[in-house]
Amino acid sequence: MEHIVTVQDVVTAFADWIEPTDAELDAIEEESPLILAEVVLLDAQIKALDHPANDVDTRRIRRARNGLLAARRDLTNRTAGAIVPGGAA
Repeated sequence: MEHIVTVQDVVTAFADWIEPTDAELDAIEEESPLILAEVVLLDAQIKALDHPANDVDTRRIRRARNGLLAARRDLTNRTAGAIVPGGAA
């Protein structure tokens, strides 16, 4: 019986060449309000799971959804004129 083994370099997440580029860091910074709004909505939904639904949870989730929609709108308006590198359509 022969063992089949893959021959490849070990890949680690901490290698020097895996650092994010400045453009990637800028993109993350630009999207951070949207990411935070998604976290707020997720937190509100998780809090609502712990007990029977009530008016406070409903308002909290509605407010978080509205905040998420506003963050998406703002990000879309900021990036509407931006050119995507690589020629993606």
